[in-house]
Formats: sequence, C-alpha cells, structure tokens
Amino acid sequence: MKGILGKKLGMTQLFTPEGNVVPVTVIQAGPCVVLQKKDVDNDGYESIQIGFDDVKASRIIKPELGHAKKAGATPKRYVKEIRGIQLGDYEVGQELKADLFAEGEFVDVTGTSKGKGFQGNIKRHNQSTGPMAHGSRYHRGPGSMGSIQANRVPKGKKLPGHMGNETVTLQNLQIIKVDAERNVLLVKGSIPGPKNSYVSVKSAVKK
Repeated sequence: MKGILGKKLGMTQLFTPEGNVVPVTVIQAGPCVVLQKKDVDNDGYESIQIGFDDVKASRIIKPELGHAKKAGATPKRYVKEIRGIQLGDYEVGQELKADLFAEGEFVDVTGTSKGKGFQGNIKRHNQSTGPMAHGSRYHRGPGSMGSIQANRVPKGKKLPGHMGNETVTLQNLQIIKVDAERNVLLVKGSIPGPKNSYVSVKSAVKK
C-alpha cells in the first residue's frame, strides 16, 4: 500500500495510439511531507501521517504549528494518515511526489462529493414522479410512510434531506500518465468533488 494527497484540477482527454479518446482527471499529487510515523508500540497500529498544501502560520493553531516544525516542515492545510505501509520505507520529513506511482497502476481515489443542498426524493434517491395530471394531487411527494400498524416511520425510509457533501471513494481507476516534473497524475475517468477540492490517492485494494 502507498498513497499521496493532492488536489483535483479538472478534466481533459487524451488520445491513445489507436486513436481512441480517454477522458482523464488531472490531479496535483504532492509534494507531500511525512509529518509523523505511528507504530504498534506507541499507537496500536502502523501508519504514516502526511500533509499537503502549505498554509500561513498565522492561520493555524499552535499545536499544529509545533507538530509540523518537529518534522522540519511548514504547516499543511490537508493532513491524512495512510495505513498498511512499510514503516521502514519512510522517514519523518521525507517528501513524497507524484512519481510514487507509475503509469498503468490502479488506484483508489477518495474525495468529498459536491454538495447539492436540501433535495427531494426524486433528485436525491432517483424515485419516479406521480401522475402529473391536474387531478392527481400527488406529483413529487415521498410516497407512503409505512404501514398504519407500526405508528412510526420505519428506519431507512428514503426521505428528502441533505444531498452530497459526503466522503466518496472510487476504486480501480487507472493512471494513464505521470508528469513527475509538475507533480501531476492523469487518472482515467472522473473522481469525486469539485475543482480544487482535496483528494487522497492510494493503491487499489481490490487489484
């Protein structure tokens, strides 16, 4: 397992030698800094904590500032842990760049999906509308609330509510190209979130 943090820059397309169009997402992957190593003796599990994207010292709390200084790094805006790695391969203060991955590798990308606000059942759960004729008196409602006997709404009933803005992981996305100079990964297909949102890229767990 290996991983890196980055930022979604947008989408574009590439052409294969055969002339086929491949839609790709451009990810600014790194440079990231290893801020901390966690081991079984002290923390109960093994992982590395990495940070991405510098932030002004005046915009961060003192404990986080001291934490970054211990690693000899500037404070970071986006910090996450990567588990399932070989601790011996990493040192505190080490810099991770896009060339951590190679073309053709498969990765899992985790990000926060676009927030859609408060939405009804038809948009949120893809339910069907009722008859749209004038006399139906039922067009975009949530339908039955359950049986009369229960006297309550059953758990899991699909209702209107906050849509999107959730942590989403897309699995088995292929890396089409790695630009080591600019720390850019081109990943086949789309990934969660709007432009300039933060994402984490990890080795695919199902490949």
